[in-house]
Amino acid sequence: MLKTNQPFLDYLEKIYNNQENKSNIIINSFEKGEKILTQNEVSTNIMLIKNGITKCFFTEKNDLEYIVEFLGKGEIIGEIEVMKNVPCICSIEAITEVTVFSMTIPYFQSLIKSNINLNNLLLDVFAERIVNTSNRSSYQQLHSTEHTLSQLLELKSKEMKVSKEDMAAYLGITVRSLNKALKDSKEKMV
Repeated sequence: MLKTNQPFLDYLEKIYNNQENKSNIIINSFEKGEKILTQNEVSTNIMLIKNGITKCFFTEKNDLEYIVEFLGKGEIIGEIEVMKNVPCICSIEAITEVTVFSMTIPYFQSLIKSNINLNNLLLDVFAERIVNTSNRSSYQQLHSTEHTLSQLLELKSKEMKVSKEDMAAYLGITVRSLNKALKDSKEKMV
């Protein structure tokens, strides 16, 4: 539920520390609740989360959110949009204080052409996302909301604070349905 990628973080920290032109990669910070990328807007940088937790979500035409994933350290954001030359396909918002490595698009594009390590890391990220999306889709089809909710609550108690609205958006249900599921799960525990 919370995705991290330590090898990618290690890779980018090394490039950041060894860069000749210090403006190719800079460090930016975002406060809790601040949008890092906004759906349908054009991004000017590729970012890799140095620390903190974000939510990656779509906003539907009816203004409902659907959280695709919670992203933590080492997760890259904005790369698909640059590679496909499209506006942001989803929004990324800080749910804790977040620090990112922010890379210029021309520098990212030059690294893609010249750095096999970056290409291998990106291929691994893309493959992992496909597997995770498939697994989550089938899991949600095969398991009840209560079962998925229990896993989300376990993650919440260990790693992060998630609002009811975000929990509902992650589960793809309304807050009202979430409240009912929470009530039902408490009754089953008694």
